[in-house]
Amino acid sequence: MLEQYIGTAIMLLLALGVATGMVVVTTFLGPKRRFADKMEPFECGESQIVSPHQRFSVKFYLVAVLFVLFDIEAIFFFPWAILFKRLGMFGFIEMFLFILILGVGLLYVWKRGGLDWE
Repeated sequence: MLEQYIGTAIMLLLALGVATGMVVVTTFLGPKRRFADKMEPFECGESQIVSPHQRFSVKFYLVAVLFVLFDIEAIFFFPWAILFKRLGMFGFIEMFLFILILGVGLLYVWKRGGLDWE
């Protein structure tokens, strides 16, 4: 039974070997000069305008969490769509309730101003 996985194990070991080899080779052969400009934080070829330690608004994180929540909700649509005919009316009602609950949550967040960037 484990013979089925030998090819996968060989590819995994080969990938790990190549990745490790590249890190080791660049460590020994790469340039090691350090100077002030090289040690500066670098972003898109521009010097930083604001401190990288500035605080983000809580709304930024709220929008990020909402994005993940509704992205996961979209993932549930694919298996439902594939099994739509087999699930029948029961599956339709369950998915309708699922969408309704998420819609009410979205309306709540929208009314509370969770999606405003001001």
